[in-house]
Amino acid sequence: MFHKMECSAAWRFLATVALVASFASSTYADTLSTPWPQTQSDLQADTNVHFGTLANGMRFAIMRNATPPGQAAIRLRIGSGSLEENDNQQGLAHFLEHMAFKGSTHVAEGEIIRILQRKGLAFGPDTNAHTSYDETVYALDLPEVDADTVSTGLMLMRETASELTLDAGAFDRERGVILSEERLRDTPQYRAGLGIMNSLLAGRRATMRAPIGKTDIISNAPVDLVRDYYRANYRPERATLMVVGDIDPAAMEIEIRQRFGDWKALGPPPAKPDPGTLETKGESADVLVVPGGMTSIQIAWTRPYDAAPDTFAKRRAGFIEDLGLLVLKRRVSTIASKADAPFISAGVGSQNLLDSAHVVLIAANSEPDKWQAALKTIDQEQRRIQEFGVAQAEIDREILEYRSALQAAAAGAATRTTTDIASMLASSVDDDQVFTSPAEDLSLFETITNGVTAAEVNQSLRQAFSGNGPQVVLQTAQSPEGGADAVRQVYNASKAIAVSASTGAADAAWPYTHFGETGAVVERRAVDDLGLTMVRFSNGVRLTVKPTKLRANEVLVREDVGGGRLELSQDRPAPIWASPAVALSGVKAMDYQDIQKALTANIVGIDFSVGDSSFKFDGRTRTEDLATQLQLMAAYTSDPAYRPEAFKRVQQAYLSGLDQYQATPGGVVSRDFAGLVHSGDPRWTFPNRAELSAAKPEDFETLFRPMVSNGPFDITIVGDVTVDGAIRMTAETFGALPPRPEAAPSNDWGDVRFPAANKTPVLLTHSGRADNAAAAFGVPIGDLLSDLPRSFTANIATQIFQNRLIDQFRIAEGASYVLEGDTNLSREIPGYGYAFFYVETEPAKIARFYALVAEVANDLRSHGVSSDEFARAREPIIETLKHQRQSNEYWIEYLRGAQTDERRLDRIRDNLSGYDKITPEDIREFAATYFNPENFWKMEVLPAAVR
Repeated sequence: MFHKMECSAAWRFLATVALVASFASSTYADTLSTPWPQTQSDLQADTNVHFGTLANGMRFAIMRNATPPGQAAIRLRIGSGSLEENDNQQGLAHFLEHMAFKGSTHVAEGEIIRILQRKGLAFGPDTNAHTSYDETVYALDLPEVDADTVSTGLMLMRETASELTLDAGAFDRERGVILSEERLRDTPQYRAGLGIMNSLLAGRRATMRAPIGKTDIISNAPVDLVRDYYRANYRPERATLMVVGDIDPAAMEIEIRQRFGDWKALGPPPAKPDPGTLETKGESADVLVVPGGMTSIQIAWTRPYDAAPDTFAKRRAGFIEDLGLLVLKRRVSTIASKADAPFISAGVGSQNLLDSAHVVLIAANSEPDKWQAALKTIDQEQRRIQEFGVAQAEIDREILEYRSALQAAAAGAATRTTTDIASMLASSVDDDQVFTSPAEDLSLFETITNGVTAAEVNQSLRQAFSGNGPQVVLQTAQSPEGGADAVRQVYNASKAIAVSASTGAADAAWPYTHFGETGAVVERRAVDDLGLTMVRFSNGVRLTVKPTKLRANEVLVREDVGGGRLELSQDRPAPIWASPAVALSGVKAMDYQDIQKALTANIVGIDFSVGDSSFKFDGRTRTEDLATQLQLMAAYTSDPAYRPEAFKRVQQAYLSGLDQYQATPGGVVSRDFAGLVHSGDPRWTFPNRAELSAAKPEDFETLFRPMVSNGPFDITIVGDVTVDGAIRMTAETFGALPPRPEAAPSNDWGDVRFPAANKTPVLLTHSGRADNAAAAFGVPIGDLLSDLPRSFTANIATQIFQNRLIDQFRIAEGASYVLEGDTNLSREIPGYGYAFFYVETEPAKIARFYALVAEVANDLRSHGVSSDEFARAREPIIETLKHQRQSNEYWIEYLRGAQTDERRLDRIRDNLSGYDKITPEDIREFAATYFNPENFWKMEVLPAAVR
């Protein structure tokens, strides 16, 4: 409950990539049993979860949850990570996580992934693990809950606990994979986040124990060192097993006790490492140079971490601090949205960082030459709120918005997904927090906020901005002249400027409640087998409604308008990239910030994007706010504003991020791949710096206004609604708008084609490390809807191809961490679609990758696949589809265009049964037709120095 808010990209890094943890400085238990936090708290744990502890000290938590039905999630958390490594073991906690998939007492090397694939688990999405500073967590998402599948999942977790063989040969083969992962993660964003964190936590052990470790140790450490770490730290008293899903908790507890009751620690617990002492700092200024990174400026304060148990009083104190910081966050966000803003974006947050310090931070991303103005603004806004405080009206607004979110969570608690609950439960264990229910969270919130005053919040803010600091850090690609002294001078000059009290902002009322005479329904039909109702209004608006009970109190709305990319000119680039500015512009009667203010009490959302065949508005709401959600989307459609300041903000964000794309091979591929596989068509090509810089606000409006204001549109509503209610509310909004023209069938889209095969790959370069490169290849297949059986075959064949590449290039040769493949068969463009594969590796190994690709392709064309290999590719696809169909997101996506193209409904109907009709012989025939290496289009991204 009361999770801290995000702010800048750097802060999000601290919250995710740096893996904020809560046992960084905790002592080891002197006894076998570590109590659940609720036993030391006045907070009530969720009564739907059964908590227990085995005699050996291993804790377990079991919760029955039937959303989606017939599935379960298992999490095994070991309370040990990189902080427990000795100096000569740095990186081996993470290495050990990899070795958990490399063989154990009862599972041979190479078999664990195959066992899980046969059960329908995909490697990555359903079978994964992560290592952070204080924990290692293994995750299995089981697609079925039959006795054999569940027992297999528990058996594999039990093997991980104490039975790993840690074979020396397997250990050596995995070195290259982990070195590849180290290269992959070594991005400007990572280096910036790590540098900021190490500055904030100076003096603490966490600054010397990044989980990825040291490359010389990864390359050279003997296997005995990882075995030593395993024996010392994988102990039952440090372990917590969590099982959530459509299972019988009583039966599950019996099996957990049977499987894990005999687990015994080997020897006494190791001595705890010295956590270090947080360095005492006064006011300071520093520069963090990150080539390829964005420019940001931050001011931070740190104080010692409070290790007291999770109690009502502690949560209340944290929330009162959050309230004040939320007000400050809203103030700086409002500044960012204005014309001539001094920064692109800004945010505020507080966090217990790695149990090493409590950090309060205000940060802003700016253009490279505007960091001075950004620093002055965030400094003065921070001092303004510290000196003059917050107004009661500002606090009330944050409380109202927070309450709405908690009410929505409580209303939807019964249909939270199993994987979400498992992740939240694991997070609460990591944070040593009581796992409270959404209803209890709401109750605690009401108790905490009852009678909260501005004076109390202001007192908390004064404490927040105390301790070690202010610590000013400029993150930049190139140090300013004068370095840290230049930063200090700007900061001192800003502090010399007196601040005055905030003038506050006027209340805003939502004006878009009436759009004209309610629209008349002229056509209504039901598609009974799919539970759909399709409606057409007299003004031409089409509505498709799919009521579901998949998520209580959740409704998704999509508006498809106009013709998307295909309606644009193929001859010249257009500022499609500026699409986020449509939502950020607000509407004529109020800007984006005022919309947020007016709709504080509502759970609504607005997002705008450009698809191949439509421009799309998307919203997510709760059942009682559906009318307001439709009003919001109708207002954006009928009364749009294309504010220059919103365009410029998005433009500067793109310009500031260009160097990050160029800094890694993965960044180059993500930037350029779409344009390349559309043969350079500007409608899919990422703009260069010159094109971004030359674009004007009027270009933005000229592009989007005709499409949004005049194009035909379809509405799709999926979720916890009634058909009649959805029709009535749509009739009052979109149905009341002036008539729109019918979408005219057209194939005049220009020459949209996959690039021709090439013997010499397209060569691009990146500006990053000389030991990192990427390669990709693709082959044309065709569109999706013209041949549905082919699409099923393509997906299975591509998965088999990927599995073989992974087996050899990653597992056997240890040449890559990232190797993935997929199909992209268009639903809009006849004849267009392709399969592709992508790898990141060392430059010298790209030739070997292409040679292996040819070997796999030729073997698939010449020989059949075994029934086992076929099943290991097909079953995860089927189980993933079953899982997706239990979400509203699946239906909102697949129903697009269904009123005018019946093949889309057939795709939904056949999505599962179609795979049952594919045979291994179909795979060989497909490969013979499409997987001819002579037809492959290839690309490489090499370091600029190598080229």
